[in-house]
Amino acid sequence: MYVAATATRLPPAMTVEEAAAAGQCPRSLADAAGAVSVTVSAGESGPELAAGAARTALARSGLAPAEIDLVLHASIYYQGQEMWAPASYVQRAALGNHCPAIDIGQVSNGGMAALELAVAYLRADPARGAAMLTAGDRFAAPGFDRWRSDPGTVYADGGAALVLARRDGFALLRSLVTVSRPELEGMHRGKAPFGTVPFSHRGRVDLEASKDEFLDEAGKSYALSHIASGQREALKRALAEAGLELADIDWFVLPHLGRRRLRATYFAPFAIDPERTTWPWSRTVGHLGAGDQFAGLDHLVRTGAARPGDRCLLAGVGAGFSWSCAVVEITRTPSWAGEPQGEM
Repeated sequence: MYVAATATRLPPAMTVEEAAAAGQCPRSLADAAGAVSVTVSAGESGPELAAGAARTALARSGLAPAEIDLVLHASIYYQGQEMWAPASYVQRAALGNHCPAIDIGQVSNGGMAALELAVAYLRADPARGAAMLTAGDRFAAPGFDRWRSDPGTVYADGGAALVLARRDGFALLRSLVTVSRPELEGMHRGKAPFGTVPFSHRGRVDLEASKDEFLDEAGKSYALSHIASGQREALKRALAEAGLELADIDWFVLPHLGRRRLRATYFAPFAIDPERTTWPWSRTVGHLGAGDQFAGLDHLVRTGAARPGDRCLLAGVGAGFSWSCAVVEITRTPSWAGEPQGEM
């Protein structure tokens, strides 16, 4: 399996100084997350941002719409309409073909979950050649506060896409592993009863409150042990399947979490140098929901940081909990390397 193309569509970024001056966030909150700026959409929804990235990725791949055999769209928040299928919108707006188009959940690990499912789908039938994977979200008020709904991580608006192909691409997929710890699903649910409509119990998303309610019952050590074991299992198995050691990895494409969470989850436990990761760039963008890994790989390749022969480890984590890790090896510099970032 190969990565044939990647693409990102990001709105303009709002700096921390601008957000603080507008009263959107205390400067101390942004500083604690290590944020520099965050991309904010003035109007485009998550599916529209994803479709924009998909159009660019398709053009970069050199494939025709008829050669795409599967469309998977991942998201974590409101997609702009009720009771509809965003994946079908992305398919119509970016491809116009008639292959299966399916929405993927699994929260922040949705993009990596889509990659896992797409690999299996393409391998199931020799006639299937490629899949378009997208992610897109817009974290808008009043239901979501990008600075406070999940303290420690700043949420960004944007779309990302990846074209997976069986026969050719600029990067070889050497391994892909997903593990699950459903014992932790309550961490993002808390004690609130199941509601009949969105926001039945809280006026906006408040992941800190849900986490605190879960930890009051389960205990912090219980949660931390499961989190550590899940992350470590996914990473170790991905490296083993690729026949590599941690020291063999040139670049780490990490979730766009805040600095404290990255330090606790990746930098310290695995002795990863932040400069060998996407952190220096991701702190200027923010957490793109399910699209961090697609966008991070796109950034490394487009800017020329990841070169032929480099091995990149893509790591994802989502509530539930699930962890995914993939190792890709850059086999050549794509023709679109050096192009400007896909901004609006």
